[in-house]
Amino acid sequence: MTEPVFFVPSRRFTVAEVADLTGSTIANPAYSDTSIETIAAAGDSNEKALVFVEGKRNVGLMAKLRAAAVLCPPEFADKAPPGIAVLTNPRPQQAFAMVGRLLFPAAATPEPVTSERGISPHAFVDPTAQVEEGAIIEAGAVIGPQAGIGRGTVIAPNAVVGRGCQIGRDSYVGPGASVQYALIGNRVVIHGGARIGQDGFGFVSGAKGPERIPQIGRVVIQDDVEIGSNTTVDRGAMADTVIGEGTKIDNLVQIAHNVRIGRGCVIAGHCGISGSVTLGDFVMLGGRVGIADHITVGDRVQVAASSGLMYDIPAGERWAGMPAQPMRDFFRELSAIRNFTKHGRGDKNG
Repeated sequence: MTEPVFFVPSRRFTVAEVADLTGSTIANPAYSDTSIETIAAAGDSNEKALVFVEGKRNVGLMAKLRAAAVLCPPEFADKAPPGIAVLTNPRPQQAFAMVGRLLFPAAATPEPVTSERGISPHAFVDPTAQVEEGAIIEAGAVIGPQAGIGRGTVIAPNAVVGRGCQIGRDSYVGPGASVQYALIGNRVVIHGGARIGQDGFGFVSGAKGPERIPQIGRVVIQDDVEIGSNTTVDRGAMADTVIGEGTKIDNLVQIAHNVRIGRGCVIAGHCGISGSVTLGDFVMLGGRVGIADHITVGDRVQVAASSGLMYDIPAGERWAGMPAQPMRDFFRELSAIRNFTKHGRGDKNG
């Protein structure tokens, strides 16, 4: 449930307003003036909330709803209890998310931790740094020499922006995060504890053990990227580490030096991407995927959770397993192993 101490609705919306905003159709126009004050899950709602239901396996939720209104596919429209406004939409979850962002903007885009505006007297900003009017530098933050911070950007408490780093407008660097040797675009969100631009893991064998190879590249993060808490993005060795426009990266992800990630990718938690890997556009990696170095993954590839990639993947394919292989081969192999252990030599009585 929502906690009113933390997230307060920006305003109320009527069902008619939601329909206009999301391109939905009101099944019964008599409910057009119904007021929506919050959002909730379909199974844990109240009479003031907007919920959504989609997918055949969830149709049973419709009969038990307690809500002001429900967003659902057209084929579910007649399954809601009386008294609930029904809004039909071919993509109910996307419409629901849009309304949620409008109702709770602070939950969609991080806000300053303190009530300070401008540059806090308790922050350190080097005299040579350029901070545009409208940026917020909170207490304890450090902005290094020749750094640049754009209008509307928030640098949260105890965050560090290193020498020469440039951060665009309307971005956010969370509490305790560090940004070094990086160029960052507009509307980028870097959550607390993330580490951007530290050394890549580059060593060469020496007489007394591993010796460091200097890492002199940068990190380039394009517009509308989001990077989760405690994720690490190493700077390039000689070239740059690049994260493409609109990519979303979860918590606790490791991105090594010289990695190039395309536009609109989704990378779930605990993934590890080794050095010089290239991901195309709109790639999706499930949780705990590991990718060996110098691998190329084509556009729109999907990789199942806990997979280990050791080979290049052509565009548009779906892979799974350890080592990863095309999804159809993975399930065929899994089925064969199960049949073998159940009916074949794996059965001690067989």
